[in-house]
Amino acid sequence: MHVIVRNLNKKFGSFHAAKDVSFDIKKGKLIGLLGPSGGGKTTILRMLAGLEIPCSGDILFHGKSVINSAPQERGIGFVFQNYALFRHMTVFQNIAFGLTIQKKDKKTIANKVNALLELTGLQGLENRYPHQLSGGQRQRVAFARALAPEPQLLLLDEPFAAIDAKVRKELRTWLKEMIQRLGITSIFVTHDQEEAIEIADEIIIINQGRVEQVGTPMQIYKHPRSAFVANFIGESNTIRNIEEWKGFSKFTGLGAAMVRPENVEVLTHEEVVRADTLPRGVVSNVIFKGSNWQVEVNIEGTTVLAYRPLEKKEISVGEEVNVVIHQLHFFDEDKANIVKTSFNKSTHKPLAIYI
Repeated sequence: MHVIVRNLNKKFGSFHAAKDVSFDIKKGKLIGLLGPSGGGKTTILRMLAGLEIPCSGDILFHGKSVINSAPQERGIGFVFQNYALFRHMTVFQNIAFGLTIQKKDKKTIANKVNALLELTGLQGLENRYPHQLSGGQRQRVAFARALAPEPQLLLLDEPFAAIDAKVRKELRTWLKEMIQRLGITSIFVTHDQEEAIEIADEIIIINQGRVEQVGTPMQIYKHPRSAFVANFIGESNTIRNIEEWKGFSKFTGLGAAMVRPENVEVLTHEEVVRADTLPRGVVSNVIFKGSNWQVEVNIEGTTVLAYRPLEKKEISVGEEVNVVIHQLHFFDEDKANIVKTSFNKSTHKPLAIYI
C-alpha cells in the first residue's frame, strides 16, 4: 500500500498533538516513527488506523482518501503495545479472530492460521492460552492475528516495549525478515533510536507533534537537519565554546557545534608532531567497549566523548591529551552546516572546509 499523509492536525483541547504532519510512504517499506515520549507518534498512528479523527488534513491509501472511512474499511492490521490478546481464547482462536469476523469458512481459517503459526514459529502452541506463553511468544501471536486478514498496511505501536532486552533484539530481526518476505507496508512507533536504526528502511523523526526529518537511518545519522535530530540520533557532543579552542577561532558566531564521537580523535603527546596547535584536555573517564575505548575528555570546561582504537596505546584517567576534530555540525533555523577539517600533517593545524 502506498500511503500519503498531508497536513494532518490533531488537537486534544488546547494540546496540539499533531502539527501539519506530512509524509509519503512507498509500498512495501518498513517505516519507523521515532521520537521522544509524548511527541505525537501514537496519535499519528491512531489517525492512520481510523481510531482518532484528525482536525484537518488528509490520509490517502493508494491515492484514495480514507479520512472518512471506518477502521474496518481501511485494510489495516494493528499490533498494540500490550498485545491486547483475548485471554479466554487459545493461540489458534486469537489468530483466527479477524477471519471469523470476516465469516471465512472453517477450512480457509484453518489453512490460514496454520500457515501463520509456521511463519511466526508458533507451531505446537496453538492450543495454549496467552498466560501460558512467554512475552516473545505473545507478541508473535499478536503479529499473526494482525496479519491473518491479509491487511495492506501493518501498524505497530511500540511492539517490543513489553519484552526483555534479549528477546527484543531477536524479535527485531525476525520482524524485519518477515515483513521483507511478505512485502507489506508497515509503520512502527518507537522511542528507541537503536531499534529504529536497526530495522527501519526509513525513519520519520517526530518531535512535539511535528515532522523534524524523513530519511534512511544513514541519511539522518550523517546529515541531521536540526540540533534536535543530531542529539536524538546516536551519540553526540554539544560544544558551545568551540571558538575558544586552540585552532578554532574562525568559528566565532556560528553558535554551538555538534560533534559525533567517531569524528573525535584523542592523541597522546607522543602521537602528535606539534601539540601546541591542538586543543588540549584531561581524560576524565575511560570505558572498555569491546571494539574500542570510550574516552571522555574535559576541554575548556566541556566534556567530549570520543572513541579510541584498541590497537593504540591505552590512556588513563587524569592524563593530558590532545584532540583532533574531523567534522562538526552547526545549526541555524534554516539549515545544517557541516564543517570538515583537514590538518597540516607537519603542524596538525586545522584548516576548515565548509560543505
